[in-house]
Amino acid sequence: MDEFPKIETERLVLGKLKAADIPAIVKHASNKSISDFTLNLPFPYSEKDAIYWINLANQGFKDGTNIIFGIKRKSDNQFIGGIGLTIARRFNRAEIGYWIAEPFWRKGYATEATKSIIKYGFEHLDLNKFTSSYLAKNPASGKVMEKSGMTKEGELKEHIRKASEYHDLIVFGLTKEQFEKTNG
Repeated sequence: MDEFPKIETERLVLGKLKAADIPAIVKHASNKSISDFTLNLPFPYSEKDAIYWINLANQGFKDGTNIIFGIKRKSDNQFIGGIGLTIARRFNRAEIGYWIAEPFWRKGYATEATKSIIKYGFEHLDLNKFTSSYLAKNPASGKVMEKSGMTKEGELKEHIRKASEYHDLIVFGLTKEQFEKTNG
């Protein structure tokens, strides 16, 4: 893949992260609630963190190991979050990670973005499986996975340590065969 993909849904555009997005990324990601419910977003979140994330996205795309999209609303081009794939080519699967800025929670944006990235991965990247996981204290993320067609595959007890506290991790998955049965 030479050109970064752009995915459009009914209400969203998933596209390449840009330097112009940095102020919005910092504004929304520097929120304790976002950090508390995600695995990899620090708090406080700084401009340096946003630059690192954009560089990670660019390098990952170049290497074929990650495809990280900024999520923007179609109606006003406002940055509202991020979603990405960590690709394990050896196993022909990808892990999905996402976050949505708090003012946009409970509007179905995470589900819309997740469904579109799953469809993209099966149709354009020829993946066989998607996985995703969430901290047990964030059941809303599990609802996104369920609504996106994924099913619970397991629970890892005290698997994650954040700020000296251990958290259970809930793992979901979806194979291409399962996807095709429900979307075929």
